[in-house]
Amino acid sequence: MQTTIPVLACCCRGKQWRLPWTASADDPAAPGAAKASGLLMLLAATMIWVSHSAMAAPLLDEPIQPIPLTLKQDPARAEIGRLLFRDTRLSGNGRVSCASCHDLSKGGGDGRDRSVGLNGGLTSVNAPTVLNAALNFKQFWNGRAESLEAQADHVMQNPVEMGSKWEEVVQKVSQDPKYKSAFSAAYKDGVTKVNIQNAIATFERTLITPNSRFDKYLRGDANAISAAEKTGYAKFKQYGCVACHQGVNVGGNMFQKFGVMGDYLAKRGNPTQADLGRYLVTKVESDKYVFKVPSLRNIALTAPYFHDASAKTLDEAVDIMFRYQLGRVASREDRESIIRFLNTLTGELDVKP
Repeated sequence: MQTTIPVLACCCRGKQWRLPWTASADDPAAPGAAKASGLLMLLAATMIWVSHSAMAAPLLDEPIQPIPLTLKQDPARAEIGRLLFRDTRLSGNGRVSCASCHDLSKGGGDGRDRSVGLNGGLTSVNAPTVLNAALNFKQFWNGRAESLEAQADHVMQNPVEMGSKWEEVVQKVSQDPKYKSAFSAAYKDGVTKVNIQNAIATFERTLITPNSRFDKYLRGDANAISAAEKTGYAKFKQYGCVACHQGVNVGGNMFQKFGVMGDYLAKRGNPTQADLGRYLVTKVESDKYVFKVPSLRNIALTAPYFHDASAKTLDEAVDIMFRYQLGRVASREDRESIIRFLNTLTGELDVKP
């Protein structure tokens, strides 16, 4: 009589090994065979564990962490938000939409020093990117909005930007049969101000850009960035840039004065009310010239830089940061090295057009 011990199979890095073992039940060596079978099972389990460990390498212990692959938003609500984001009917005169200032094909901004509002007026600051805005601890340069929903509320009613009244926005959306049906399916109470804000914010939470080359490096792919880019990252840390630009969004998680080691705004000249930064929100003297530290994700795509758009190139922005935030003058070689690293922060955006 033959007793067949099941074939063991294990897979490692795409290769499969089959480990058969057959013994006769009346063979005096059968107990030993069973024992060997147990050893084979242990060996197979060990090989699988080693394989999985190799493929799921732990994240590098760095002050910057990779963007999650998804924030898992409700797809129906995100789709409504996607349509609203591009809908000019939400503005007071039907001429501009969220996408007018936050063009996803231009890094989530518009490439202008100041954005153009519904009547041709200019905004007071450079439009920050909407990409990865969900990872910021507050919204706007001066942090006046606690959430993406609150940000949408501010923009909708801003007389320069969207210039709308919420009762009119709700009415317009409610009168559209497709919107009405979609809202009824996604929200128990249908079209409301709160739900419109939530839908736009839900869509914006899908606008994350994972899988940058640097994120792949952080996840264990040592070859994802070059030796020169690794040197740039080392200098980024050594000079202290990482003190403000760290975390998942490489910034966006704290406030800082613009001009810690020198009065950049005075040097620039032509002061504006927007230069007061956080002070406009809190009225606290120490908050003058304080701004939310911007994210450096996709920074190569979002020129011009700073709230006032005063740096037109990444090299100019890095030089200003060295002089007025760190109190140092960097060599051209070091600036170029850091910029090589910054170019690795461009991620992937997966959004329907």
